Amino acid sequence: MSDVPTAGGPATRREPLRIANCSGYYGDRLSAAREMVEGGPIDVLTGDYLAELTMLLLWKARQRDPDGGYAVSFLAQMRDVLGTCLDRGIKIVVNAGGLNPAGLAGKLRELAAAGGLHPSVAHVEGDDLLGRLPELQAAGHDFAHLGTGRSLAGSGVEPVTANAYLGGWGIAEALRAGADVVICGRVTDASLVVGPAAWAFGWAPDDWDRLAGAVTAGHIIECGTQATGGNYSFFTEIPDPVHPGFPIAEMHADGSSVITKHAGTGGAVSVGTVTAQLLYEIGHPAYLNADVVARFDTVTLRQQGPDRVAVGPVTGEPAPATLKVCLNHRGGYRNAATFVLTGLDRDAKADFAEATLLDATGGPAGFATYDLRREHGTTTDRLTLTVKDPDREKAGRGFFSAVAGSALAGYPGLYLEHASARATEYGVYWPALLDAAQAPAYAVLADGTRLAAPRPATAEPAAPPAAPGAPRADAVPPPPVLPPGAEAGPGRPDRPEPVAGTRHGRTVRLPLGLLVGARSGDKGGDANVGLWTGDDETYAWLRDHLDVPRLRALLPETAKLPVSRYELPNLRALNFVVHGLLGDGVAASTGADPQAKALGERLRGCLADIPEKLVDLLQSQNTPLPIR
Repeated sequence: MSDVPTAGGPATRREPLRIANCSGYYGDRLSAAREMVEGGPIDVLTGDYLAELTMLLLWKARQRDPDGGYAVSFLAQMRDVLGTCLDRGIKIVVNAGGLNPAGLAGKLRELAAAGGLHPSVAHVEGDDLLGRLPELQAAGHDFAHLGTGRSLAGSGVEPVTANAYLGGWGIAEALRAGADVVICGRVTDASLVVGPAAWAFGWAPDDWDRLAGAVTAGHIIECGTQATGGNYSFFTEIPDPVHPGFPIAEMHADGSSVITKHAGTGGAVSVGTVTAQLLYEIGHPAYLNADVVARFDTVTLRQQGPDRVAVGPVTGEPAPATLKVCLNHRGGYRNAATFVLTGLDRDAKADFAEATLLDATGGPAGFATYDLRREHGTTTDRLTLTVKDPDREKAGRGFFSAVAGSALAGYPGLYLEHASARATEYGVYWPALLDAAQAPAYAVLADGTRLAAPRPATAEPAAPPAAPGAPRADAVPPPPVLPPGAEAGPGRPDRPEPVAGTRHGRTVRLPLGLLVGARSGDKGGDANVGLWTGDDETYAWLRDHLDVPRLRALLPETAKLPVSRYELPNLRALNFVVHGLLGDGVAASTGADPQAKALGERLRGCLADIPEKLVDLLQSQNTPLPIR
């Protein structure tokens, strides 16, 4: 690693800083760390292991082992690569510390010592607020729920985790102090790139555009292979989609970057794969991070060569004055049973099953939540009943006995695809905000020295964007309920205006996904769907065609929910945020797709009136479009 800042010294690096990712979530490919270290030159190895749900899972793990609460898979990865990283000067920066970064740092030192290695291991503290909640609430911080506005105090909720999303300056401080490995808890995902870049290039807290560029690069690589062809709408256009290589961000001193991967690995890095990941789990184009607000509507992408996409410049704005806080609390117990409906009279069978279940279980009055959902297939349907209740026995053995006891009295051909006498505990996500000054970050060295990280330079933008998770003022409310006998029509908010056939010419009814890519995901209780096109003409049609009423018509489950719509013309993209679609978040959702992973692909499968000239343009291509 050349031109690297020395411990405590000024930044002198002029070469790009090659920051690799080896984990997009807790449970990702275990061999990725070795693949990235041995597959080619890198300067920093990062890994993202945390999500809102993960924090709850780590809490459960810590109940079994008070010394745990971190991502144990990280230790297995370090057995493979720690020695090589030390030999080559590769820094390691991860958020695998979860609820116990100090504990993971200690375990890593033990692992290293057993192998005759002596790395300098630091960790970052300041995110864990659980023990400070009474003090902070007494000082007037109400931790109001971002979706409902309800104050934590008086809600009856007892959080089991409470973590602020810190920025990258604690990481930078640890690296300045000479750390070889930096273990973090809950920092923002992009901070794993922001911290090393700020350290290497000597950025200041008010280098908004540079920091915004690092946030953008961090967002692109944080989910691992989702930037290199994984979960990609046009996967059939990738020659070798199996076992894609993990991404690398080559950061430059001006904040621009090049996204790439090691040569000879599967997958692809294209403007399309990078656009898809940029649209993942975002809201307003003013993307809030702890250190800066990155304007994703200013991002430019350019295919620089095979598997190389140049990113930037990106406009940055002062950091928000508040930090997002992830709280989790226990919600109760859940259970489910899935009935298979096949053959003739499936509608009648479904009605029979619903009536039988209502009689056997007591229906909605018998449980805190009683949720029936039917999934239609070509020859087979599925009917799933999910129940939730504070009483473990009621949701477990009681529910199972009621379901099993009616099996021989049901519809013909009845069989259960899933049923269990064991209820599982679930948690509920509570997003909130906290004054950033109340959660300072500290780099903690092996000898216990605590170094205060620089504070992000915060200043409210002229028109501050809404907090993550909160429906914005520009969200389109659900349409009014029409009185009996009233008719919907053109100009009504509950019905799309008819498409003018003149602006984009004659149309043909085909799946939207023939021309449009999509990526969707969860934002707490909200879901986002980002859509993009590969050329300006198709984007112009998509922008004109797909408004909120049409989205609601294509995805009926969004009809009664507020929806925000944003345009990102530089990316030829639209982003929709469906507020409240996922209820209380992933852990508590009763839906089959609690993270909204398939929502975008469902939308692509819907029929749309597509201009014939755009279809002709696609069919005239003898090779796959290289930038979709």
